[in-house]
Amino acid sequence: MKLIRWRKGNTSLPGIILDDQYYDLSIFGEDYDEGFFETDGLERLEKFIKTSKSDLKKLEEPVELDSPVARPSKIVCIGLNYADHAKETKAQPPAEPVIFLKSTTALFGPFDPIIIPKNSKKTDWEVELAVVISKKASYVDEHSAHEYIAGYCLHNDVSEREFQIERSGTWDKGKGCDHFAPLGPFLATQDEIPDVNQLRLWLKVNGKIMQDGTTANLIFKIPFLVSYVSQFMTLLPGDVISTGTPAGVGLGMNPPVYLVPGDVVELGIDGLGTARQQLVSWQPVT
Repeated sequence: MKLIRWRKGNTSLPGIILDDQYYDLSIFGEDYDEGFFETDGLERLEKFIKTSKSDLKKLEEPVELDSPVARPSKIVCIGLNYADHAKETKAQPPAEPVIFLKSTTALFGPFDPIIIPKNSKKTDWEVELAVVISKKASYVDEHSAHEYIAGYCLHNDVSEREFQIERSGTWDKGKGCDHFAPLGPFLATQDEIPDVNQLRLWLKVNGKIMQDGTTANLIFKIPFLVSYVSQFMTLLPGDVISTGTPAGVGLGMNPPVYLVPGDVVELGIDGLGTARQQLVSWQPVT
């Protein structure tokens, strides 16, 4: 299945993609949140679709998409998980996964603008494969990790490099700004992705390819990451693990290149769709 969340005014509603067509799933009566996943929501939804497909209403274009997962308890990110990215940032590939968190207020839709934070000079891009957790996971064995995965999403791990690297402390302050976690366009369940270790992921800035990699080059594979993270924190249903980015980020260029208002970022992963975000300046709320 391919799950979407779409906006009707200020409300986000569940939906699904069937035969490349968007459908409203409001009659299912549940959002794609922690409660949905922890009560075998994917299995219940699959049964519902089989019996009620003819009752579903097609959504008329254009459809405004939100994050395909309602606000998770946490967004866990893995740093330096591609050797080429570690090299371009002059870092050693880690002996163990580097873990940091993005704030849940960073989560937005796949076509929403990216807001360059106040006082930012070094806003950067990172295309990543994100994993969505299906059930409570604590001290998970690597061999059973697949049982805890609801599916996969496209994610742009937007980063402010000055905040992240030059402002002391942890990476989190450069990772969790508003609009720094656009997710989607959809959540694809595991059966939709034949081989998650053979997916091309790419990103363009203003039409120019900046990143072009493959998940075959992940240093730490997805089952290991789910198991590893669960040794240090309980993962709740609907939580997101973003698995790292390949080479081609602005920080790694000589000289570095960063995003400015008006820039357009496009990104995609095989089987997980594409997204597009335009950069805008921060403005005070009036």
